[in-house]
Amino acid sequence: MSKLTKNQKLALSKIEPGKVYSLQEASALVKEITTTKFDASVDIDVRLGVDPRKANQMVRGVVTLPNGTGKEVRVLVLCSSDKEEEAKEAGADYVGLDEYIEKIKGGWTDVDVIITMPAIMGKIGALGRILGPRGLMPNPKSGTVTNDIAAAVREVKAGKIDFRVDKTGIVHSTVGKVSFPADKIYENAREFVNNLIKLKPAAAKGTYVKSIFLSSTMSPSIKVDPRNMEEEK
Repeated sequence: MSKLTKNQKLALSKIEPGKVYSLQEASALVKEITTTKFDASVDIDVRLGVDPRKANQMVRGVVTLPNGTGKEVRVLVLCSSDKEEEAKEAGADYVGLDEYIEKIKGGWTDVDVIITMPAIMGKIGALGRILGPRGLMPNPKSGTVTNDIAAAVREVKAGKIDFRVDKTGIVHSTVGKVSFPADKIYENAREFVNNLIKLKPAAAKGTYVKSIFLSSTMSPSIKVDPRNMEEEK
């Protein structure tokens, strides 16, 4: 096992052993324990009391973070020619159809979100084996298959994110940058967790939100008290 660096020891010293922090406290502390020279992402990991193997306990949704993610989201719009100008004006980084389908078939996936139209999905279905594992496959449930291309692009650029529980029952997401003020990190994290709570499957029994951890890129994790998250103000 490698030895801890001076900065890692300093970060760990600021986390009280055994303490469970409020989300507000954790949002401030994550800034203090981050020592990276770049603007690190702030990430949240929520363990849910669900069995993702069962369809009636799958948790998936979208949320628009009130303060955005702080990340420049690269958006590809696959659409008919009459929608191209609309997509470009809304801020899409790449717009087209057949040429981008061929690029993706060749292995190109240098984007964060792909938005398309219902009428185009027939052409995109063949890309599932490439886009699916990367979380890039457009989906009506996430709002990335729509005829209102402009609105979808603007929402994604403003901080709309897609999330789903993984096979271990954990939902991971970025909720901002360390450069954000603590209250902005808190507002984003609270919005994210509250959206998860609203999506609790009827089939899920027992404790739904089992644990919450907040961290930044390469920082230690801060354990957050999951109780009464709905009442966080």
